Amino acid sequence: MDLIYKNEKVLFVIMLTLSCVVWLGVILGTLGGALIWALVIFVMYCFAQSALISYIKGTAVQITEKQFPDLYRRIDACCDKLEHIERPQAYLMQMGGALNAFATRFLGRDFLVLYSDVVDALHEIPDALNFYIGHEIGHIKRKHLLWSTVLIPASLMPLIGAAYSRAREYTCDRHGLAACDRPESAQAGIAALAAGGKRGATMCIQAYSEQSLHTDGFWMSFHELVADYPWLVKRMGAVRALAQGQEVKQPRRHPLAVLLAFFTPRIAGAGAAGPIVMVAIIAMSAAVLVPAYQQYKVRAAEAAAFRSGDAAVVVEKFDSATKEIPATSEQPTEAR
Repeated sequence: MDLIYKNEKVLFVIMLTLSCVVWLGVILGTLGGALIWALVIFVMYCFAQSALISYIKGTAVQITEKQFPDLYRRIDACCDKLEHIERPQAYLMQMGGALNAFATRFLGRDFLVLYSDVVDALHEIPDALNFYIGHEIGHIKRKHLLWSTVLIPASLMPLIGAAYSRAREYTCDRHGLAACDRPESAQAGIAALAAGGKRGATMCIQAYSEQSLHTDGFWMSFHELVADYPWLVKRMGAVRALAQGQEVKQPRRHPLAVLLAFFTPRIAGAGAAGPIVMVAIIAMSAAVLVPAYQQYKVRAAEAAAFRSGDAAVVVEKFDSATKEIPATSEQPTEAR
């Protein structure tokens, strides 16, 4: 099984090419001044990312040989299976019922955070936890975190940015599957993400993956095209097919949804809320630009009247405007 999703490499090349063109244009267009702003932004990023890392270190429980040795050995085994030599610094964190995990990076150091609820939910199927661990190691191994800053310009573009993000998730699901001892464990991991620990254990996997057949409509297609993640039912179908040594054939998206998504500004991380944010931006822009445009038309008409020699029209407009100004009781004093 190829651990890299078929579209990720192509999308990466496109993203890298577009981003390099944008970065080069910005640097040349500002005569190098953009480099100063890049330094300022990097410093701001360091403060923001250091806040997250500090919170993790100051709140979560670090997974070591002495602290949760079973999880430590499991992470170590997943790294060996995926041939990732450098072990990330791992932590266990309580997140109020969320069933997930995430990887992050700061100053050259990789961090893996497991949510305690997903660990507890998969207590009866510990091999399914390998899917979550392997998925996040996939992000680290593929250097998704390292390249994210370079690819910022292209990631903000319609269609392409979200497509690359979804391709990365499919790639990491493959890593998660490869990290499991049994293919069924990966499906159990996705089932827990969909229905929770108890219900996910008794969920019909086939019926759930068949829900992907209903994702070809306009709205389902559009909201996936502008989202960072594929629909979970599609991820389940892909993992099931890979477990059988096959490639899944996903439903085709609605062509009108593709057209609309092409004109929808990319808002990374907003997902399905992206269009709502877009509408809000358009509304606020219209509130500012429409009155300004109307004033521009009036001034353009006045300038045209002066140029054509029809000054009387302008004078008449000026007189009518001054008549509307209310008179005040105060009279200007004469200079002495």
